[in-house]
Amino acid sequence: MNLDDLTAIDVHTHVEQDAHGCFALTDELLDASTQYFRSDQDRTPTVEAIAAHYRERSMAAVVFTVDAPAATGHPPLSSEEIVERAAAFPDVLIPFGSVDPHGGRASVERVRRLVAQGARGFKFHPTLQGFAPNDRAFYPLYEAITEAGVPALFHTGQTGIGAGLPGGAGLKLRYSDPMLLDDVAADFPDLTMIFAHPSVPWQDAAISIAGHKANVHIDLSGWSPKYFPPQLVRAAGRQLRDKVLFGSDFPVITPDRWLRDFAELDIPDDVRPAILKGNAARVLGLR
Repeated sequence: MNLDDLTAIDVHTHVEQDAHGCFALTDELLDASTQYFRSDQDRTPTVEAIAAHYRERSMAAVVFTVDAPAATGHPPLSSEEIVERAAAFPDVLIPFGSVDPHGGRASVERVRRLVAQGARGFKFHPTLQGFAPNDRAFYPLYEAITEAGVPALFHTGQTGIGAGLPGGAGLKLRYSDPMLLDDVAADFPDLTMIFAHPSVPWQDAAISIAGHKANVHIDLSGWSPKYFPPQLVRAAGRQLRDKVLFGSDFPVITPDRWLRDFAELDIPDDVRPAILKGNAARVLGLR
């Protein structure tokens, strides 16, 4: 991967379809997510489709799925397959793995296998996966990821998955309160952590944690920048200028739309390159 040739690094994109035509979400959750984001583009991109989309834009993308069969009952996409297929596009794709936190020792061993295969980090979605991330039962997972020296990216705040459905399809938002991750950041100071999305309704907490914990960063995915909470915009341009990362949440938000709206934010010009590429290159160990 030639960083000098890249205009940006998107640290948050979802593989939604595997090589066999299986989808990452149930039809009900996929439809609800599409309505929530008002998406009119392809909602089920493959690894190959994401690579083509980002190569056309001279961007790199972190790609992953969310492994959540224990909580959802839905068969997950294979992280092993994602890592293997992403290896064909090393100029533009950075594969992350995902394991079900409820898998116990098997999930810990799977973390190690995925890293050996080429996973460059791991994605967790506490609400979708149905777990409190500060529960010590899950600490062996963080120990394995810390030992591997790769980042862990955690969904925080509101989610479009289950939005508008009765009971939110049973998904509990409280698991994605970033204050639960403050415990993890304190107990694993050598674990590089990325809080995904504006953490509404806990935005101030996320900013506070990122300012307090050297190992915590925030990605700006999942929202059009024009809707960012004002305190997040201020922090991104000032005290957290080295801690925030460009992320789109593709395919629900395209990088084109995100960048168009980001250009309108009150962010100092000298900070923009760090948010779009420099910070991610450092956090992902690409330099």
